[in-house]
Amino acid sequence: MAPLVVLVAVTALARLIGWLTGNGWLDSWAHATALGLAAMLALTSSAHFLQPRRDALVAMVPPRLPNAPALVTLTGVLELAGAVGVLIPATADLAAACLIALLVALFPANVRAARAELGIKTMPLPLRALVQVLFIAACVVIIVG
Repeated sequence: MAPLVVLVAVTALARLIGWLTGNGWLDSWAHATALGLAAMLALTSSAHFLQPRRDALVAMVPPRLPNAPALVTLTGVLELAGAVGVLIPATADLAAACLIALLVALFPANVRAARAELGIKTMPLPLRALVQVLFIAACVVIIVG
């Protein structure tokens, strides 16, 4: 739930600052959402590198995939790249589109973890699915904004 709280709080705060100060860049839902998404991805990517969450993420990788620790590291790097990418105007749309693909590709690991009761268990699967849709919606806001 913490990633969702970070996304919503940072987005709302950035938008409020933009509105109050007249900052043209922040006075936009797309740009405020990009800041919120970047903050959320910075938080979630940290789990890919720091214990004990890293071991929990490694346990979530389906056994048919090779080298689970390397895959967890790779996805953490991709999340960080996406966080940076959505903040750069020239790459924001592409980064958001790539993040949608990453979120969709990684969701089966969440399903597997929920069913097998392993890995990071922060919320029931139906709620996790809804949160995933909200993360994807944030990426869409960046693309259409």
